[in-house]
Amino acid sequence: MDIKEIQNLIKFVAKSGASEVKLEMDDIKITIKTGGEERDTTTFVQQIPMSAPVAQTVAPAASAPTTAAPASATSEDNSKFITIKSPIIGTFYRKPSPDKPVFVEVGKSIKEGDVLCVIEAMKLFNEIESEVSGKIVKILVDDSSPVEYDQPLFLVDPS
Repeated sequence: MDIKEIQNLIKFVAKSGASEVKLEMDDIKITIKTGGEERDTTTFVQQIPMSAPVAQTVAPAASAPTTAAPASATSEDNSKFITIKSPIIGTFYRKPSPDKPVFVEVGKSIKEGDVLCVIEAMKLFNEIESEVSGKIVKILVDDSSPVEYDQPLFLVDPS
């Protein structure tokens, strides 16, 4: 892949609106990250030598199962939870206003229709209601943080 193809790929990703794209080929790895409103584009290109000694390729392979095991354990633990995702792009707020208490805390029981948070989009504050009943296990987004469409916001234990 030459520099011209990489530049065309960067332009394509920036126009597509994707926030991150990773491309791995035989001898090259490319990660392109684009910012939200600012449209900052960061590109990482890593050239992998084709004639790497066997000792170098064996060491990462041996460490791969140890990094994969915690990730698979986490996904198994999270599989019993329901993920509540953002229905819109905007700014996530845990409170209806700065002087009011938060809508929900970790450990709080919720029922269908309860307001979980507010997402501000274009000066409109949209209340996000729960579609499930259960208990809040984890809040995945910090207060006043930007969120994307379909981004996980809460983990709920339905039992």
